[in-house]
Amino acid sequence: MHVLILGGTTEARVLAGLLHPGARVTSSLAGRVAAPRLPAGEVRIGGFGGPDGLAAWVREHAVDAVIDATHPFAERISFNAARAAASAHVPLLALRRPGWVAGEGDDWRDAGSLAEAAAALDGLGDRVFLTTGRMGLAAFADRPEWFLVRSVDAPEAPMPARTEVLLDRGPFTLEGERELIARHRIDVLVTKDSGAAATAPKLTAAREAGIPVVVVRRPPVPEGVPAVASPEEAAAWALRV
Repeated sequence: MHVLILGGTTEARVLAGLLHPGARVTSSLAGRVAAPRLPAGEVRIGGFGGPDGLAAWVREHAVDAVIDATHPFAERISFNAARAAASAHVPLLALRRPGWVAGEGDDWRDAGSLAEAAAALDGLGDRVFLTTGRMGLAAFADRPEWFLVRSVDAPEAPMPARTEVLLDRGPFTLEGERELIARHRIDVLVTKDSGAAATAPKLTAAREAGIPVVVVRRPPVPEGVPAVASPEEAAAWALRV
């Protein structure tokens, strides 16, 4: 069988390894990271040209099942996948990692978008640890605070005038996050609710440091698409269809 996995997430790579070589696996990466970690099996990089293009690709390459294992904030591709799978008449599963949950001692501030997160910084401090990725920095471009921006690849303008860029790729350790927050005298952390353990230590470090965290909520997902939380569940599903 031929399984198309959408996404370059850690879960997508694990899933590809579980399915390959028993099944033909093609992983589709968006191409936003210059040197992505490649999964097992075949790999394609770049968009499909919307839901119609994705549906055409699925038909042309005789795909038997599609698994949407994209990042929780890759909103457009999830909706495109739902439309394409329905059009091509192939089963679709969403592999969605659980979101983070605030615990005792956490000071989390909810935001519905990057723009809301930027507005929420009023009065929280002058030194911001921004871990929302290199895309969307324009939302913070007019802010007066100093920003430590961490991303895999170098961000592009517009961005805040007072910015230091830290190029790094997870997973991150709790000890490392503690040291980073202390060394840069961070007052507030801004992050997306991406979930996953690889980047969760920053939340514990923020709680220990007693600093607030502005958390951007996940965007909506397509209705009616079955979902699982682990690569193992997704692999079992693929082998049943």
